[in-house]
Amino acid sequence: MRLTTKGRYAVTAMLDLAINADEAPVSLGDIARRQGISLSYLEQLFARLRRAELVRSVRGPGGGYRLARAPAGIQVSNIVDAVDESVDATRCQGLSDCQQGDTCLTHHLWCELSDQIRQFLDAVTLEQLRQRPDIQQIATRQRAQRDAGILASAP
Repeated sequence: MRLTTKGRYAVTAMLDLAINADEAPVSLGDIARRQGISLSYLEQLFARLRRAELVRSVRGPGGGYRLARAPAGIQVSNIVDAVDESVDATRCQGLSDCQQGDTCLTHHLWCELSDQIRQFLDAVTLEQLRQRPDIQQIATRQRAQRDAGILASAP
């Protein structure tokens, strides 16, 4: 099991939004530069996040994106689900047909792991992440780099 780039980037972008959207909407271009994520990839992710009602777009000059609800009301699992990411640790996607149509020896172990991962992601909110000292330190560094004009363009 591994969370793919889609899920990791969606969580990263949503956390960036939670950190930086206090005063004004945040543009995807700004998120792309700060996080090193392709703008076109972010556009695809944010279309899904918008459909899941996790973000809302603000049109016009100074437009961008805002969270659709408070960061304390958005679990990491909501974000992962919105981009159709799977955290299933089984080879069979939980269908119990891992070994030529039958359940393999370790199927239930991997199902339990999947359940634990899901419970963990359900228990973590954007607000909890935003308040973490390590994340605040990284956000401060990114702001300083932006202010100094040394953030690289997104790939």
